[in-house]
Amino acid sequence: MARGRGKAPESGLDRARKAFARRQRARRWLTWRKVLAVVLAIALVGLGVYALYFSSWLRTEGTEVVGNDLVTDKQILAAAAVPTGGPLIDVDLRAIEKRVRSIGAVRQVDVSRKWPHEVRIEVVERKPVAVLNFGEKVYVLDAEGEPFQAPPRARDGLPRISVAGSSDKAALREGAAVVTALDGDVSSMVEYVEVRTVDDIQLHLRDDRLVKWGSSDQSDDKAAVLLQLLKRKASVYDVSVPGSPTTK
Repeated sequence: MARGRGKAPESGLDRARKAFARRQRARRWLTWRKVLAVVLAIALVGLGVYALYFSSWLRTEGTEVVGNDLVTDKQILAAAAVPTGGPLIDVDLRAIEKRVRSIGAVRQVDVSRKWPHEVRIEVVERKPVAVLNFGEKVYVLDAEGEPFQAPPRARDGLPRISVAGSSDKAALREGAAVVTALDGDVSSMVEYVEVRTVDDIQLHLRDDRLVKWGSSDQSDDKAAVLLQLLKRKASVYDVSVPGSPTTK
């Protein structure tokens, strides 16, 4: 019985042809991979642009306000004037910050996007240290002497400042510096602080006693000296030179 012949051994030429074919397929697959990667990237960019600018997925629908106490949400929202219905990415955050910062009681403001649908407004308010009358209007002052409007509750227990020229910013700063330096017990005794000039400040106490303060320089030292000096019975206390206080 005849035996079948085995498969002829592969020649070197055949092996070379197969290797060449494999390299060709690998090159084509690499090219297609690059093409697919580019197509996928373009598709993702297109989807992102559509989501940000044209879809309803990331539209501006509301505003979150945090950090406020003296200023109401309604006041901040009115000043912010955040546009709704459009793409959240298009909202001008700097313009909103500028508008909210125009509110007198707002010291600092930070506006950011709260994805997917809100604008977040975080404010830091000024801290009232004294009350100031401008004609019929009542304001409060912060520690830098900046006047701003605040609700009546913010004025409770604060000393009043009287300035010869109510719009004199230097005088307002001096008065605020003095009030800020006062001990809490002394501050509660003060009816009002009279700023005649930046170098001539007087404290009128509720029991008609008078304190000659001088300028706001060394206010912390003057406040400490006054606290001890008030233990003496007198009608006038002079701490303008804290190292040499006098009474009358």
